[in-house]
Amino acid sequence: MASSMESPLPHDVVELIMERLPAKSLMRFMAVSNQWKSTIESPFFQERQLKHRQQSGDPDVLMVSIHIGTVMETARTLVLGSSSSVKIPTPWDKSHLVCQSSCDGLVCLYNTHVESEPGFVFNPTTRWHRSLPLCELQQLIISLGNSYYRLRHGMCHFGFGKDKFTGTYKPVCLYNSSEIGREDATTCEVFDFSTDSWRYVTPSAPYRIITLPDPAYVDGSLYWFTECEETKVVSFDLHTETFQVVAKAPFADAPVQEIVMCDLNNRLCVSLKKGSNQVIWSFNSGNKTWDTMCSIDLGFVSSLFVIPPIVCALRPLSLLDGEKKHCVSHEALMTYDLETKSYDSAFSADSIGNPLCYFPSLFSVS
Repeated sequence: MASSMESPLPHDVVELIMERLPAKSLMRFMAVSNQWKSTIESPFFQERQLKHRQQSGDPDVLMVSIHIGTVMETARTLVLGSSSSVKIPTPWDKSHLVCQSSCDGLVCLYNTHVESEPGFVFNPTTRWHRSLPLCELQQLIISLGNSYYRLRHGMCHFGFGKDKFTGTYKPVCLYNSSEIGREDATTCEVFDFSTDSWRYVTPSAPYRIITLPDPAYVDGSLYWFTECEETKVVSFDLHTETFQVVAKAPFADAPVQEIVMCDLNNRLCVSLKKGSNQVIWSFNSGNKTWDTMCSIDLGFVSSLFVIPPIVCALRPLSLLDGEKKHCVSHEALMTYDLETKSYDSAFSADSIGNPLCYFPSLFSVS
């Protein structure tokens, strides 16, 4: 009897299957054929694949600049729920700071000290990277050398996000100006990938900013706390490149090490350490008010996980399990169940470096 072979699946059906696969698997499948490679490299396909990944599970955790014994590793990645992390080969071999907001699976790394080196926009899944030239502030820090520290200019933390209308990614450097001899309250620099250069944005933020907490990226805007008598939250729209005060902070004046700003499931959230507790608020953009999400008992956390007393605010990283749990970091990764008000260990190691959550993707910046 003659045998017959089934016809191959139509390519549009193959695409529907592939877009539900992990990014790492798709990287291998690019070698199957030119058609598969062309499909997987398509921005439209990559967008659909990322949306499926975001809808189907919790993010992974990237840990940057980790000290393991006497050795410093530049990056490791962790799938939440696993007991081990995996080292990621990186194009740099020195310690970097990392913007606390990932965007489409991309992260931004930088340095702000007298020996500053170029930063990177990096995809930890594909290993794609693009180096960033030094911004004007970094060049000033280098030129002044150690005398820069005598200016008492607060450390600048970069922000990283995306113009949600054009899809353009933008690293942003916002810093106070008076200490470096400028008249404006702040100076804002934005990196333009099309010209491979930094440019000034004017007018800049109308108030001095609190420089220690990292800015948060939420839904097309970056956010900072202001250094006013009454602390406010100021936003920078990455499409219009304009600043505006969006609300008063949900707390009175507080030490900078006790406040954190973050994005939890596309909502702006603020966290404050109040004595032995940490309160987390979520911003309601409709009526411009703050809703209390939870209060974490820091003394209990310290004793439960046998870690030193917590003297600064925990950093909320993500909402997990369909928004039922917080993932927070200190000297370990922990989860807090919003329904049962219980705590659990997500990952523990000698060092977790600077952790942030991201969804593995195939994205890059052309």
